[in-house]
Amino acid sequence: MGLGPRSPHKAGRRFPAGGKRGRGAKGSGRPPPDRRRPPGPPPDRSSEPALDAHPHLSPEALGYFRRALSALKEAPETGEERELMVHNVLKEVEAQALALATNRTGSEIMQELLGFSPLKPLCRVWAALRSSLRFVACHRCGVHVLQSALLQLPRLLGSPAEKEEDVEEEENGKDGPLETLEELVLGLASEVCDDFLFYCGDTHGSFVVRTLLQVLGGTLLESERARHRGSQSPDAQRAPARECKPTDFEVPETFLNRLQDLSSCFLKDIAVFITDKISSFCLQVALQILHRKLPQFCAHLCSAVISYLSSRNSSADGSPLLLFLRDQTSSRLLEQVLLVLEPLRLQSLFEDHFQGQLQALAAHPIANFPLQRLLDAITTPELLSPVFEELSPALEAVLAQGHPGVVIALVGACRRVGTHQAQVLQLLLEAFHCAEPSSRQVACVPLFATLMAYEVYYGLLEEEGAVPAEYQVDMATARALGDVTVLGSLLLQHLLHFSSPGIILQSLGALTGPQLLTLAQSPAGSHVLDAILTSPSVTRKQRRRVLKTLKGQYVALACSRHGSRVLDAIWSGAALGARKEIAAELGEQNQELIRDPFGHHVARNVALTTFLKRREAWEQQQGAVAKRRRALNSILED
Repeated sequence: MGLGPRSPHKAGRRFPAGGKRGRGAKGSGRPPPDRRRPPGPPPDRSSEPALDAHPHLSPEALGYFRRALSALKEAPETGEERELMVHNVLKEVEAQALALATNRTGSEIMQELLGFSPLKPLCRVWAALRSSLRFVACHRCGVHVLQSALLQLPRLLGSPAEKEEDVEEEENGKDGPLETLEELVLGLASEVCDDFLFYCGDTHGSFVVRTLLQVLGGTLLESERARHRGSQSPDAQRAPARECKPTDFEVPETFLNRLQDLSSCFLKDIAVFITDKISSFCLQVALQILHRKLPQFCAHLCSAVISYLSSRNSSADGSPLLLFLRDQTSSRLLEQVLLVLEPLRLQSLFEDHFQGQLQALAAHPIANFPLQRLLDAITTPELLSPVFEELSPALEAVLAQGHPGVVIALVGACRRVGTHQAQVLQLLLEAFHCAEPSSRQVACVPLFATLMAYEVYYGLLEEEGAVPAEYQVDMATARALGDVTVLGSLLLQHLLHFSSPGIILQSLGALTGPQLLTLAQSPAGSHVLDAILTSPSVTRKQRRRVLKTLKGQYVALACSRHGSRVLDAIWSGAALGARKEIAAELGEQNQELIRDPFGHHVARNVALTTFLKRREAWEQQQGAVAKRRRALNSILED
């Protein structure tokens, strides 16, 4: 399926930026509670509450916990006074644990307080909630308290604090000896295992199961780290979610054994976990954890999923698996299966179920997402070649259907495997109508960044069958750069990491200063500049040729949220001569920089005051920095 004759409805094509896909249940589906109802002090309840009458927290108690949390945040990080304060506050938390956990505001306060908790106070609070586990785990507020308690394990489990805790402290109260943290986690896992289907299928209870799976496996996934309220590490709090990676921590062997027990529960009701959208999330998390910690069991679960789906009624156009690829719930599970399969099993799955159907899947509003995951999982030329051969003729059609993610994933696979790079670049030029005449190729960066065809981007009207117009420099330089899309930025980043990114660099070099400034100031486009600075395929000479266009734009760059970050990156890799030019230009607007919320950070990084007042000392300082950088680079190269 190549390019057809140019017509008004085909030639001038604005590629949709990509359809949004419903992400499944993010709530219970119930009406929200009435926020206007004033809180009132309910009568004390000593017995376990019924599901429709949970204990309430008095306004006085809520005020106390709010003030206590504020005081802890302001107190010094260490010291006897702080330890005493934490101990006293958590004693009160223990006494009112259930009421606090099931109160909307109290739950949020309790989660933060648990982040300050030493080992034994946390165990006592956990023990206080254990008798009402099912109620708390399935409560819209209580579930987050259980999650926060579980997420304290990387900080407390096996730490010196656990081994050196006050051994002289008497823990034999009315409820008997205090259980260890390991025993409490294993006890929770045992209770969940006994009623596994219920907890996995409950809107709130499934969160506990997912967090428990991660804790038992000693791996916190990215999504949980981003939500982790209990972490008191400033670095962890500042790190954006996109930079967070799965993090591992040591767990006892009993945890991995219990993880395998829990994972075996999926096999008993595999049909439910494939078709129920809430339960399916638990199986997806289990596959990610098992892939890292128990790969053989992960492969066993994947085989069970594929075997079940393959045994259903066949679809009219091929494998029965195709029906589930088009289903909102099961397609999500299959996405995860594709990401954790071993290369040989992935090759077999492609040949048995995907081959011959890729273009149809790419056009489907749901099935295109599992196809993207298949492309993300490709690591061998043997698999990429048949996939590329089947999918590449339909690139323009896929873009026009609003599924650019498929094209980005294919380009990413070519970058990762290192094959078909020249072919896919040529196909992209054709799809965006800038391949012929060849003079149009210099316009490819704005087109890729905005996901617009040539005629749409420049507002041209071409008759069907007419010879495409040549690229006009005046028209291109007069037009401001369009809005850079996230997927367009990703596409350019992949292309800049190809072995031969010459066409992309030539197009970047043709941008005017204001156009390149717009790219650098864009939240998505700034990452294209990052790729120029970091790609091993871009030589120093090519890098300088592109970046010299920014001369005269440094002040505007420094006074931009994203542009200032780009300028910092340019500065880090610049030689002494280039640093002098940047500092001299910034020095002309020193006062403006100092007043700007972003510019004053750049001025400090450049040591602009020293540059303006003591030039010789500045040069010596920068020369020393450059010398250290060269020494470090030589060590790294060796």
